[in-house]
Amino acid sequence: MPSLNFEQERRTFSKYYDNNQQLFEEAKEAYISLIDALIRHSDIGEVTKIEGRVKDKSEGIKKFHRKYQGKLESEEQPYRIRDYISDLIGIRIVCLYEDQISMVAEVLQKNFRIIDVTDKISAVESTDDSFGYKGLHMDLALSDELAAQPQYQRYAKLPFEVQIRSLIQDAWSVLDHKIKYKKSIPNDLRRRINALSALFELADREFKEIRKATAELIQQATVAPMEEESGTNVSGAQLEEKRITAFDFLRVAGHFFRDFEFEDFKVDGFVQDILKLDQDFEKSELHRSLVENFKLVKEYRADFLAEDPENSFSPYTSIRHCLYLYDCITFQRILSRGARERFELWLNNRTE
Repeated sequence: MPSLNFEQERRTFSKYYDNNQQLFEEAKEAYISLIDALIRHSDIGEVTKIEGRVKDKSEGIKKFHRKYQGKLESEEQPYRIRDYISDLIGIRIVCLYEDQISMVAEVLQKNFRIIDVTDKISAVESTDDSFGYKGLHMDLALSDELAAQPQYQRYAKLPFEVQIRSLIQDAWSVLDHKIKYKKSIPNDLRRRINALSALFELADREFKEIRKATAELIQQATVAPMEEESGTNVSGAQLEEKRITAFDFLRVAGHFFRDFEFEDFKVDGFVQDILKLDQDFEKSELHRSLVENFKLVKEYRADFLAEDPENSFSPYTSIRHCLYLYDCITFQRILSRGARERFELWLNNRTE
């Protein structure tokens, strides 16, 4: 029964914690797996981390003492400590971008019962003379539907807290917890910390803007029609703009290989391989190399695979052969020695 005897309630809570610690750990893992599955089946995109912890028993008691004990006892309201600690089980979700936080929260709201929500983002942003880490905290419990499922029935009465942060907010939170005496530091030091906090916030915004600009460039590269650039004299700055980029590569290669999905990191690496051999190589040259040589390379690819069906000959391999045909001196090393010799032998046999 609840009481106003703190020592009695502390012992009751300690016994409850000790008897159920293994259950808390199992519930934590179940919640992580469930949330991970919900996010992966949503349109949120990549999150960098979903992790959890079970709060230490002493930390739970300290939190109750700090936040609730005084008020409850002044109002002579009996209590059980466990009823006021909804974050014994804690889950942290770290998103790449700040605008994913609300999307994650929406997924959680649809699938769990909401106990409480604390928006530390709004709390910090609405206070000019303040600093601290941002994030969205949600106290949740299993919905009736989830609690009825056999694998979750044991956790039906175990609430948990979810902290949702962006990658930048998570980094700031680590530093924020290391700043000592935040409420009584000198004004000049407070201003420096606020400036640092503002830099982190600016980084969050810039990440979002870069993501938006990147998506627009990819859209332009994959949807806009192909066109040839003229070969007029250009300045150094203009030459830098004309030098092939990953987005240029996507536009050209996507035109010739419409059914192939080019992965970001592979495209970036392949473009760098090209620029190592010709630092001024342009999109128009890649286009020309494919227009002029793609038919011949397709013929070689067919013979190559007919000879050994277990081999592979990817679009990247086709483009390498087209570049070699386009300029065999500059792009001699775009093919390995064995691949180059085999291709030359095929070319010679074809012309005999």
